[in-house]
Amino acid sequence: MKAAVLIFPGINRERDMARTLELVSGRAPVIVWHADTALPTGTDLVVIPGGFSYGDYLRCGAIAARAPIMDAVRGFAGSGGLVLGVCNGFQILCEAGLLPGVLMRNTRLRFICRDVYLRVEQSGSPFTRGYNAGQVVRVPVAHGEGNYIADADTIKRLEDEGRVLFRYCSPQGQLDAAWNVNGAINAIAGIVNERGNVLGMMPHPENHVEPALGVTDGRGLFAGLVEALERAA
Repeated sequence: MKAAVLIFPGINRERDMARTLELVSGRAPVIVWHADTALPTGTDLVVIPGGFSYGDYLRCGAIAARAPIMDAVRGFAGSGGLVLGVCNGFQILCEAGLLPGVLMRNTRLRFICRDVYLRVEQSGSPFTRGYNAGQVVRVPVAHGEGNYIADADTIKRLEDEGRVLFRYCSPQGQLDAAWNVNGAINAIAGIVNERGNVLGMMPHPENHVEPALGVTDGRGLFAGLVEALERAA
């Protein structure tokens, strides 16, 4: 799997993401600067990691979405290439028009940094083939603006089309406001575009892949991507 990890000023999770991709795929990703205008030849996966691009000025992800490299990302996604945006990456994908909706301030207006539980809603996506539908996984979050909001028609379309891949839940997989850490509509933690090749999610699966950390639930996402790309080759 040949992955490209994008860097914008203020992004700070690119090393975590690069390490995870190399651990799982056996191949180090290419680091791509925001001012570049093209992705490396042969790229299979583009990853936009978390952080605080451009200091989160204006709106989270709003400036990064207009960086030169994003035109190449739009073209890549339009041709069916896989794109993963995590945390700030999710915000950038929404601001860039690659995913619907917007990420707003957490309902309690506090930055949240802790492990959460996610329910995997379906396993038919390249991003979730490493899990079973209904499986509960534990991964960290670290955000102040993770409250996913969209208009009623958009939410209905996401639900009807099975485009919600992850939801915040209890350890037993129940949907409960007490476990919806940021107040997102329908406890949405991750969605895909209509074609299913662009995923945005707020939690950080890349930080739960090594046994030394005690939890490896995030590994399934990346292992599933490797398998999906190998099967497609």
